[in-house]
Amino acid sequence: MAQNVIITKKRRENLVKASAGAVALPKIVGMAFGNGGVDESGMVIAPMEFQSRLTSEIFRKEIDGYSFPADTTCRYECTLTESELAGEEISEIGLYDENGDIICIKTFKEKGKDSDLEMTFALDDVF
Repeated sequence: MAQNVIITKKRRENLVKASAGAVALPKIVGMAFGNGGVDESGMVIAPMEFQSRLTSEIFRKEIDGYSFPADTTCRYECTLTESELAGEEISEIGLYDENGDIICIKTFKEKGKDSDLEMTFALDDVF
């Protein structure tokens, strides 16, 4: 089975430089949503670490917050309100940092977004 979540090369570069003290690690501030995570037949497309953006980004929103469900895991959550992305088929999400760089991408089967409900997405950053 293909890996459907990756840490981007940009994030890896930032991590190694921050670990050495050469740069400050940019804070994760938002989630990007897209509809390019599946192919024409609906099969999930594995993201690649060299990607610097979602395949087909359609919306960005600041995260609601984060939690630490384990010592080496940070869970980021973002809620789409009823009117946000109503009628869209979401199949990819990404975390972005305060510089606007996509640092993590996850692809999945299409999730239809109705106009009469909220949807909350969670993405774990695991070390």
